Amino acid sequence: MLLETLQGILGESGFAALQWQNVVMFIVSFILIYLAIKKEYEPLLLLPIAFGMLLRNLPLAGLMDVADPWQNSGVLAIMYNGVKSNLFPCLIFMGVGTMTDFGPLIANPISLVLGSAAQMGIYFAFVAAVALGFTGPEAASIGIIGGADGPTAIFTTSQLAPHLLAPIAVAAYSYMALIPMIQPPIMKALTTEKERTTAMSSLRKVSKLEKVIFPVVVVLFTSLLLPDVAPLLGMLMLGNLFKESGVVNRLSDTAQNALMNIVTIMLGTTVGATADGSTFLQPATLKIIALGLMAFCFATAAGVVFGKILYLVTGGKINPLIGSAGVSAVPMAARVAQVEGRKYNPTNFLLMHAMGPNVAGVIGSAVAAGVFLILFSH
Repeated sequence: MLLETLQGILGESGFAALQWQNVVMFIVSFILIYLAIKKEYEPLLLLPIAFGMLLRNLPLAGLMDVADPWQNSGVLAIMYNGVKSNLFPCLIFMGVGTMTDFGPLIANPISLVLGSAAQMGIYFAFVAAVALGFTGPEAASIGIIGGADGPTAIFTTSQLAPHLLAPIAVAAYSYMALIPMIQPPIMKALTTEKERTTAMSSLRKVSKLEKVIFPVVVVLFTSLLLPDVAPLLGMLMLGNLFKESGVVNRLSDTAQNALMNIVTIMLGTTVGATADGSTFLQPATLKIIALGLMAFCFATAAGVVFGKILYLVTGGKINPLIGSAGVSAVPMAARVAQVEGRKYNPTNFLLMHAMGPNVAGVIGSAVAAGVFLILFSH
C-alpha cells in the first residue's frame, strides 16, 4: 500500500514530467546564478532573471500559466503583465533618471557624437539579422541589444516581437553584465598607448538651471519627433527632474531605491520566466545571442573609433577610451573606461568624461527604438 502510494505521488510529480529541455534550462540558470553571485556580473538583474528561468522550467508548477479569470493564472504570469504593458521598463527608466547626472553631457555636448556613434551597433545587428532571415520587426528588436540597454530592449521587443522576448532580454542583460570582459580587449586593440594615456581637462561646472531645463527640452524635442519613444524618455526625464529640482527629495529617493528595487525584482524574475525550454532552445536563440554579441562589440568599436577621430580633430585633447562608454550601460561602461585609462596613466580620471557619452547612449538607444517602432508598428 505504501509503495503504491509513493509510486502514485512520483507519477504525478514534476519528476515524471521532467524533459531534457527542463534540465538544460536548469543548467543555464545555474550558470547565470554562478556569474551573478561569484563573479558579481550585474547581480541585481542577473540573479532574478536566472531564478525566474529556473522557476519557469519546473514541470507542472504552472507559474506562467495564463487563465481566465486572470486571478487563476500563475503568479509569474500575473506579474508579467507589467512587462507586456511596458510598465516595468518605464518605471525602471524613471529610477535610472533619478540616478543619472546629465551634467557631463551638458558640459561637453560633443559627447553626443560618441553616444550616437556607439548606436551603430544597433543598426549593424539589424542589417545582419535581416540577412539571416529574421523579419523586420524581429531584426529591430534584436538590434536594440547593441545598445546594451535592457529596459529599452524589452520595451521594443514586447511591441514588435514578443515571441523573442526571452532570448533578447537574456542576451541584453547578460552582455550588460559582461561589459568588463568584452570591452577592454576591443579598446586596447583599437587605440595606441599614447592615445590611452591622454589626460583630459576638467569639465566646466554646470548650473542648476541648465540641469533643470535639460530634461524638459529633451523630452519635448524627442517626443515630438518620435512619439513612440515618449513613454521611455518621458519617465527617464521625469526621474531626472525629480533629482535635479531639489524640491521632491522623497519622490527622488523612492524612485531610485524602494520602487527601483521592487520593479527590478518583478521585471528580472518574469523576464527570466519567459525562457521556457521548449521555445528557448531553438536555433533562432543561438542566432540572437551571436548577433547580440556582434552588435555589442561593433557598438564598442564604433565608439572608440569616433573617439580616435575626435582625438585627431582636437589635437589630442580627447581620450578615445571614453568612446567605449557610448553604450547605454550606466554607469558600468563609464567605469570600465576609467579603469582602463588608469592602467596606462595612473593619474588619469576619465569617469566624468566617460559619463557624457554614457548618458548620451541612453538617449540614443531610446531614439533608435523610437525609429524602429515608427517603421514597424504602424
